[in-house]
Amino acid sequence: MIYNIIFTIISIYILAKAIVYGIYEKNEKNNIFGSVSIFTLSLFSIIFSNIMIWMH
Repeated sequence: MIYNIIFTIISIYILAKAIVYGIYEKNEKNNIFGSVSIFTLSLFSIIFSNIMIWMH
């Protein structure tokens, strides 16, 4: 149980870092496609991995 909570906290931290990088990509490099793809890929991977961990 504690492993699930630690994994969820770490994955939320990684998702926050990916969102910040997506914002940087959009603002500094004017790459809207890159920022959206970084955000969606990280969001889906975090959601999927957390579902698999919590269902196990």
